[in-house]
Amino acid sequence: MDLHTLLAPERYNIANEIDQHVSSKTALILENESGEQQTITYSELVQKANQLANGLTKLGLEKGDRVIVMSTRLIETYYIYLACLKAGLVISPASELLRAKDLSYRINHSEAKAVIAYHPFTDEFDGITDTTPSLQYKIAFGETVPGWLLMKDMMAGEPEKFTTVDTSKEDYAFLAYTSGTTAMPKGVVHSHGWGYAHLRTAAPKWLNITAGDTAWATAAPGWQKWVWSPFLSILGSGATGFIYNGKFSPHKYLELLQNNKINVLCCTPTEYRMMAKLEDIKEFNLSSLHTAVSAGEALNREVIDVFQTNFGIQIRDGYGQTESTLLIANLNVDSEKIGSMGKPLLKEFIEVVDQEGHPVPVNEVGTIAVRRDFPALFKLYYKNSEKTKEAVRGEYFLTGDRASKDEENYFWFQGRNDDVIISSGYTIGPFEVEDALMKHPSVKECAVVAYPDPIRGNLVKAFVVLKDGTVESEHLVKELQQFVKNITAPYKYPRKIEFIDSLPKTDSGKIKRVDLRNR
Repeated sequence: MDLHTLLAPERYNIANEIDQHVSSKTALILENESGEQQTITYSELVQKANQLANGLTKLGLEKGDRVIVMSTRLIETYYIYLACLKAGLVISPASELLRAKDLSYRINHSEAKAVIAYHPFTDEFDGITDTTPSLQYKIAFGETVPGWLLMKDMMAGEPEKFTTVDTSKEDYAFLAYTSGTTAMPKGVVHSHGWGYAHLRTAAPKWLNITAGDTAWATAAPGWQKWVWSPFLSILGSGATGFIYNGKFSPHKYLELLQNNKINVLCCTPTEYRMMAKLEDIKEFNLSSLHTAVSAGEALNREVIDVFQTNFGIQIRDGYGQTESTLLIANLNVDSEKIGSMGKPLLKEFIEVVDQEGHPVPVNEVGTIAVRRDFPALFKLYYKNSEKTKEAVRGEYFLTGDRASKDEENYFWFQGRNDDVIISSGYTIGPFEVEDALMKHPSVKECAVVAYPDPIRGNLVKAFVVLKDGTVESEHLVKELQQFVKNITAPYKYPRKIEFIDSLPKTDSGKIKRVDLRNR
């Protein structure tokens, strides 16, 4: 595959990739915890999106306006995203786990003009105490919420046709936020042209999705991975997407795979690990499954072996970032290479480089880097030219992840340049957790690091120095954990807390996190 096949036409809107599949074919199957199913065809999905796009433009939203969308695994989420793309709006995905503090930062940083939220999540927005001068419209769906417009009313009576706004391949489509270690989350800008390139790399080469497949990608809305797979890769391929809106249970997942005859599965290493631990895993029939992939963190060889032994399915690892698309993956796995990251999807664009941006020799550890002209790379960090510049060396964008490559161009993961923690597929910036802990009156100083865990990959561990006169106790541990949950997204809270007298530091006063990790 060469560069030209990944370049979108000058005038291009991602929504057209889904519009082309309009038919009576089932686009989505949603199942809830009670086992009730709801379906929607491609024609119905596009009609709903058109009605909402009409409603949004009538409201006063215009091309380029930023809209924060906070939803969950619902059919509405899909047509909200599609409607925004059609209307030329820039979507900023927000996880349902975010708190008022996270949301006020995103609203003000992105200068969001509107928020669209599922009704149970509106309280967090209403709990924002900061001023949000850009925010003009709050739209709820599912139930009526006082002080919010109701999406259903906005769509009522609107035409089922909508002329997609004329956008260029360079126009912004998504503004996603990523966690960092030393600052607030960075806004990652993806253009419509990014979507074009993504659909011509990850969907066919890694996920193996065809129009005849029923595909289940378990990622939750609010994360860039949801945009990657459940939304764009599945609907852009004309396949049928399966959605489960319920709590994770390894038995339940295997039942759903069996009963719905799922052909393509994309889920996190944590979900695979939990399924692989079941003693009765062999009792399930997954004969319909032809592709199983994993992303978010490295997958254990033992888990891969369990699925290979019981189902004859090779789970294939994939690596990418919020800033890109899938970059490296195991496609046709050589048994001797299990445990590697796989090979770059496009070898001419992915390299291992030194800190000056020069490729390093075979078997030498360096930083995974992406050539800056790769069409599925982000445009910039929003309002942060300094961070954008910092991430570039020569002709490469540096991912911050360390790896080596062997003689056959298989990449082997070594860790991160920075201290980002990946736990159960969630990316967590220590700074955000530390910032929350420091607001507690008992905390004098703290540092947060990753703590290895066989199920989640890593846990968040906090080393806390207490203020003089404060006594450490199990009660205080629980209090600090709850305190963090109340301030920031609950998945970020420190599952382990260790009280220490002082933090190890360099001569310049920087915390030596490596020393803490080594403990």
